[in-house]
Amino acid sequence: MTELAADESPYFNRELSWLQFNQRVLAEACNAAYPLLERLRFLSISGSNLDEFMMIRVAGLVGQVQRGLDTPSIDGRSPSQQLAAIRAKLAELSAMQQTIWRTVRSGLAEADIHVADEERVSPAAHKWLKSFFLNEILPIITPQALDPAHPFPFVQNEGMGLLFTLTRDATREQLTEMVLIPSALPRFVRVPDTVTGENGALYISIARLIQRYAAELFPGFTIQGDGLFRVLRDSDIEIEEEAEDLVRTFRSAIQRRRRGQVIQLEIEEDFDPTAEALLLDQLGINEAAVIKTDGMVGVDGLAEIVREDRPDLKFDAYSPRFPERIREHDGDAFSAIREKDIIIHHPYESFEVVVDFIRQAAADPDVVAIKQTLYRAGSQSAVINALIEAAEAGKSVTAVVELKARFDEEQNLHWAGKLERAGVQVIYGFTDWKTHAKVAMVVRREGDTFRTYCHLGTGNYHPVTARVYTDLSFFTADPKLGRDVAKMFNFVTGYVEPHSLERIHIAPIDLREEIYRRIDIEIAHAQAGKPAAIWFKCNQLTDEGIIDRLYAASSAGVQVELVVRGICCLRPGIVGLSENIRVKSIIGRFLEHSRIYAFANGHPLPSAHAAVFIASADMMSRNLDRRVEALIPILNRTVHDQVLQQVLLANMLDSEQSWWLHPDGSYTRVEVGADGAKPFNCHRYFMTNPSLSGRGGALEAGAVPKLSLRRGAAA
Repeated sequence: MTELAADESPYFNRELSWLQFNQRVLAEACNAAYPLLERLRFLSISGSNLDEFMMIRVAGLVGQVQRGLDTPSIDGRSPSQQLAAIRAKLAELSAMQQTIWRTVRSGLAEADIHVADEERVSPAAHKWLKSFFLNEILPIITPQALDPAHPFPFVQNEGMGLLFTLTRDATREQLTEMVLIPSALPRFVRVPDTVTGENGALYISIARLIQRYAAELFPGFTIQGDGLFRVLRDSDIEIEEEAEDLVRTFRSAIQRRRRGQVIQLEIEEDFDPTAEALLLDQLGINEAAVIKTDGMVGVDGLAEIVREDRPDLKFDAYSPRFPERIREHDGDAFSAIREKDIIIHHPYESFEVVVDFIRQAAADPDVVAIKQTLYRAGSQSAVINALIEAAEAGKSVTAVVELKARFDEEQNLHWAGKLERAGVQVIYGFTDWKTHAKVAMVVRREGDTFRTYCHLGTGNYHPVTARVYTDLSFFTADPKLGRDVAKMFNFVTGYVEPHSLERIHIAPIDLREEIYRRIDIEIAHAQAGKPAAIWFKCNQLTDEGIIDRLYAASSAGVQVELVVRGICCLRPGIVGLSENIRVKSIIGRFLEHSRIYAFANGHPLPSAHAAVFIASADMMSRNLDRRVEALIPILNRTVHDQVLQQVLLANMLDSEQSWWLHPDGSYTRVEVGADGAKPFNCHRYFMTNPSLSGRGGALEAGAVPKLSLRRGAAA
């Protein structure tokens, strides 16, 4: 336990906590137990994560400083103080990325995957690369002189370019030329195997290819120097509340985003000082961060090399299971759900169950209506196509498409137009709130009545992320849940605030209050000497009100166990404040994304008496106050056991992928076997065991190893 110093905040800074999360992601790129290309994948993810952080979070702080706003963060720092701390951490993370890249690159070379950015290549490879440059690259790129007669070219967000310092051979005149690298070009070129022969795969970045053959671009000049740079711009979208046409407003905002203020300039460490000064001046850089790197510019681009067809350098392929429960009903989702509730655990169980639910509804002549929220659906969406089929088959189909899903705005506009053309009633929800709940309902005529089938999830209807994000899909025909879901849709589509909800709690109406109420019940149990405990699994914990309630619970003697993958502003292990709170983060092969909230309810956790909820919401102010979210109680006994005693408990027990959060804000890996327990990997457990509610009758007896909290391993 640690004492809180007089000048210390009881909260961690949100932005610095996020950077700690990305450092844990980066640490996976150093994990010697992972195959090389998977380590490279984590490195590239750390790069794309940092890019988004700069374009959104840092851009927001820069905007506050420029407008003279001095609103303190949860830990009391001003925007300028936060920016200073962020920049120091960014420099550290950038250096770590380059060190890791050199290590991984060396390992890849030993495995016959070469990145020849600086190295000499074979005569055959040189001949092919030069031909490729002359025929495929040279016609596309455009050199532009930088002088008073030529306006400085616009560099788009995430744009990369090269500056060349040249001397004209005939007159010895010096010039500076810029070559912007078109975004349509790949970041790397792979030399064909027919050229490299048995020497393995050979990659070269487009930037290095241009530098290598720049003499072909500038005949009659001597190249004195060159340098690569990359620009990130403010990419947040702000929408006026009084916007009259939301679609037109978003199309315009997306265009403006491409021209946002420069937030970060990344340049090579040996970049020419005169050229650097020119860039800083012409890009209007004041509050932006300048990152100088001695290695790879744009680490996110390494994702292209991860696609190399080398199964031996990747995780073993994994195919998700199709739940036996649904197979036993000959694939009829409605029959299986009608029999009893079922929960699907992605990515271990197939997302096709969700798609089939909508497809079957589209084809079923007894289905009269389908309603669905769409937050992120991806570029190739079977769910969208199923909704279109339903509308074309004469069903009443309503789709709530969220235009404010960051970086998916353009894709969602595309889907909205396609859905509307097919006859789907498309609703965009609230102007100032995002509809983040993951909900679908199907109304089906059965005999003389109608039955409502619902899907309520913790993740998006996205076929790609469903293969790598851990999420829960809950299917039910409970009439009370059906009535609540109908009221939720009426709230979003018609602004009709729901009253007398029977099961669900909705943000921003009463979800926060229900979490408060449940925490207060645990406090009362602790004060009465009864078992009292709280288990949360979420992605982020930043809301001051929730944190303060958890502090109050800890002070009352409630045992609080939190699995928070990303940002956590709660400071655990502080005497008199949070000595009964432990926080861990799980980072592994799959991205933890499900949100589960469990309360002991007067009995030791885990037990059948616990109050268990799944949700679309994290414990963040934006989720609780500025988004439409759903908190769903789990009442079916089998599903309750699966969510609490299988999914949540396995996360609590994980030791191989877990990190402890300490009172000073640092994280360290859980020491495997330190408490005498066997090593436990929750991802491996889920990959090798069927789920409780999806296992089917043939697998009922002894098919799923029972987990024990005491022993910390499968019993």
